[in-house]
Amino acid sequence: MKKLLAAAAVAALALTGCASGGNTESTSDDNTFVVGMECAYAPFNWQTSTETDTSVPLGSNGYADGYDVRVAQYIADELGMDLEIKTISWDGLLPALESGEIDAVIAGMTANDEREQGADFTTPYYDSEGMIMIVRKDSEEATYTDIQQFSGKNVVGQKGTNYDDVIDQIQGVNHVTPKQQYGEMIVALQQGDVDGITAEMAVAEGVIAANPDLTVVQFDEGKGFEADTTVSIALKEGTRDSDFFKKVQEALDNLDTETRKEWMSEAVQNQPAGE
Repeated sequence: MKKLLAAAAVAALALTGCASGGNTESTSDDNTFVVGMECAYAPFNWQTSTETDTSVPLGSNGYADGYDVRVAQYIADELGMDLEIKTISWDGLLPALESGEIDAVIAGMTANDEREQGADFTTPYYDSEGMIMIVRKDSEEATYTDIQQFSGKNVVGQKGTNYDDVIDQIQGVNHVTPKQQYGEMIVALQQGDVDGITAEMAVAEGVIAANPDLTVVQFDEGKGFEADTTVSIALKEGTRDSDFFKKVQEALDNLDTETRKEWMSEAVQNQPAGE
């Protein structure tokens, strides 16, 4: 993981994975399910030097852990395959899928029209149920109840994500150039460079726990962002009718809602406070 300041709640590393052979059913020819993720977006995924009951080895780079790792391991087990996690920068995930470097992206990614032009997505495996804002606890923004109150304020999101796209729903906002990694946004907020960062509640809970100087703004009904906060598994474009896609979807269909919520709750509790 590329280490950010210790104040950041989410340590970030954007490593590029190694190439692996592939075909339209699965990129692996050795019974291995190869999954790409940032390993820098807790509680969905993170990188750590500590082995746990849910972590997956990253070779000499420690371990991958988090909700996405849990889901990836479950899918691999259901497929009767071994699991390999590759840490890849957010912008490199879909290109890695297209090139055959990985079999799937399980990385808190929301399906949208643009992404669906280059990948086939399963049904959602988690729904954050709304988007919020993280602000400094002692700021006037902490009292806001409407996203339009952020008009004229500096707001930042993560590059290439829905959390950046929705910022323009705020009229007159100063849409700050998006950051590559979530931890960079936290540092910018703490240093006063921005007034708010977009987030989902699962991520925000860990950020606030690690940074008591920050807090969450939840907006009144009808006064918040209009956004899809579901996340899905991305598989290679053109494989929707393949046996491999259908087996992944079937495994996901068999994962009940209660288990999904329990795994996220455990990931929120276990995510690192920062490194």
